[in-house]
Amino acid sequence: MSRAARLLAAARDAGALIATAESCTAGLIAGAITEEAGSSDIFDRGFVTYSNAAKQQMLGVGARTLATHGAVSQEVAREMAEGALARSDATLAVAVTGIAGPGGSEQKPEGRVCFGLAQKGQTTRTETVDFGALGRSQVRAATVTHALDLLLGALKA
Repeated sequence: MSRAARLLAAARDAGALIATAESCTAGLIAGAITEEAGSSDIFDRGFVTYSNAAKQQMLGVGARTLATHGAVSQEVAREMAEGALARSDATLAVAVTGIAGPGGSEQKPEGRVCFGLAQKGQTTRTETVDFGALGRSQVRAATVTHALDLLLGALKA
């Protein structure tokens, strides 16, 4: 059974509705979830917010947060996840923002992705994963897998 199929079953069991807020994956997480038949039972919507302007307009990410911490930060991932939760009917939202590559810097290297996980009635969790310079496609694929695992973990907790 695929991760997305396990997520579908777990979300159904929990009565959860999911939203995604994606930057570096540009909708791949939403695509992985909705690849499963019956996903409309548990998937509300996905926000693709590739630009900083989109993060601000669609999710309410603060201009000051972006200026202070940069788009690739746990602070922005938190605001993205919380914004997706607030702007949807979802009970659980995952957000990702990162540097898929090529490129990056010493402070924010290629392969760094920040995750946010917001759930109704709970404190938003964030984390950063350095996947390394695997190449754009591999970083994005690893990000999707990790995001699905975060959602599954939240539903099983």
